[in-house]
Amino acid sequence: MRNFTVIAHIDHGKSTLCDRILELTGDIEKGKHQDLILDSMSLERERGITIKAKAVRVVYKGQVLNMVDTPGHVDFSYEVSRTLAACEGAVLVVDASQGVEAQTVANLDAALKSGLKIIPVINKIDLPTARVSSTEEELLTLPGVDGKIIKVSAKTGEGVEELLDEIIYKVSPPEKITGDKSSGLIFDSLFDPFKGAVAYVRITGGKFKAGEKITFINARKQYEIKELGYFGVGKMHAVKKISAGEIGYIMCGIKNLRDIKIGDTITTAAGGVDTPLRGFMTPKNFVFAGLYPVDNAEFGKLKKALEKLSINDTSFSYHGEESPSLGPGFRCGFLGVLHMEIIKSRLEEEYNLHLLITKPQVEYIVDGKPIDNPIDFPQAGYDRVQEPFIEATVITPDDCLGRIFELFESRGGIHVEMKYINPMRVIIKYQLPLRELVSGFYSQLKSASSGYATLDYRHIGCRDSKLAKLLILINGREVDALSFIVPSSEAMRAGRNILTQLKEEIPKHQFKIPLQALAGKNIVARADIPALRKNVTAGLYGGDVTRKRKLLEKQKKGKKKMKQIGNVSIPPQAFIKVKTYGD
Repeated sequence: MRNFTVIAHIDHGKSTLCDRILELTGDIEKGKHQDLILDSMSLERERGITIKAKAVRVVYKGQVLNMVDTPGHVDFSYEVSRTLAACEGAVLVVDASQGVEAQTVANLDAALKSGLKIIPVINKIDLPTARVSSTEEELLTLPGVDGKIIKVSAKTGEGVEELLDEIIYKVSPPEKITGDKSSGLIFDSLFDPFKGAVAYVRITGGKFKAGEKITFINARKQYEIKELGYFGVGKMHAVKKISAGEIGYIMCGIKNLRDIKIGDTITTAAGGVDTPLRGFMTPKNFVFAGLYPVDNAEFGKLKKALEKLSINDTSFSYHGEESPSLGPGFRCGFLGVLHMEIIKSRLEEEYNLHLLITKPQVEYIVDGKPIDNPIDFPQAGYDRVQEPFIEATVITPDDCLGRIFELFESRGGIHVEMKYINPMRVIIKYQLPLRELVSGFYSQLKSASSGYATLDYRHIGCRDSKLAKLLILINGREVDALSFIVPSSEAMRAGRNILTQLKEEIPKHQFKIPLQALAGKNIVARADIPALRKNVTAGLYGGDVTRKRKLLEKQKKGKKKMKQIGNVSIPPQAFIKVKTYGD
């Protein structure tokens, strides 16, 4: 038996390579299946990315192979960490036309820390733009990559048989970590509406049988196994027992998915292990945003949709909140900006909702209290503010270095390291506040590098910062949904930028609308939307000029009264399009 995972930067051909492996092992028939068979979600196919890790068992030359396809985007690195904890080998795929990229390095580093055997693969060698020799040189500069590099074409199938032979030769069979004492690591889970929660497990010792009682060590709960088995292509195969080294599933009729904790250790109730296995990185929400229905009547529908979606994806959090500007909604926590976009898209497509999402924010610590909503950030009277920082790794052509350095410096970045992986490509490392990354940084990086730079990052904790709450007032009234946290030194520029954008988005009314930006106790910026002009005297004819004057005076008094009691209509797109100074 061999347990291995396929890791790579996004869009380097992992899922296509898995298709060719399944064809070679006879699990699917060539030309009679849809492409990217392990990417079963419609959103995965639409965006061309893997969102959820997928496991499948195949047999090749008498060997049982447990293969796991993983996501490539940095937001889903927790999915990769789960998989690494369940495998002994990692197939590191690199696109021959793109070369080594940021997530390539990050995934390789994580696999080496988990003690996995690395099998380097250069994919897409059939492309006219393939740079096979230079990509091979780049790979050989990375730690843990030495010896043979397999060259394949996931499109045509060239080299795939050689890759499987290399996996059997280089990857060690799984060891019994706890010997004959039954133990297993839960590395994923999902909810089946008919059978309840399903735990994905890697058996690390002994064996488990249907009908016996097991203990979830960290959760301190006992259950009876109703069904267990392994993963095939598109379905699960039930068996009577699963043993050490196998990757499979266990069902105990658990009605709530939250009763299964990812990273927990299972063991038999009698004669099992006493201490939990070493787990892996648990997901933590770093990006927060408000999620509101465009039509308030859909609030109940949104609530039910979030409940259903969270059953099969426990990596995001949500709780109800009421906004004076947007009405009832939910404050949600996500792994990153892409994760936020994926959740919103799934809610709209799978549950037919029309949603408005506020600008993404990070969690700040103000005088020891965590705050993930700018509304709760104090306007004044606090002593210390801390915010999360990241270490960003960028791989870029060297002719873009100047523009990328300027971008990082303008965003408050701190230079850490720079090294060349070949004469034309360089790795740069910067420390940066996370709030900069969620406010349009990625698109600016692509612009600065003409689309060639790739970005990966890791969280490095919180640091002290000088920040202020920027509050927007429209016609003298605070708009809670237009609150931003900005550096104190940038409050004026950010305020002017936001008010300029609001002037374009808010339609004119019959009275002048003042727009103000408040930082602390000071108004740092102001703009006015002029009144909608209307020629009220156009219908008058004949008579004295005083008739026009009286009518204009009456209109003036009416506008003054309207300004005092009138409501300003803010279109929903204003909350979406208005950006901070850094965008």
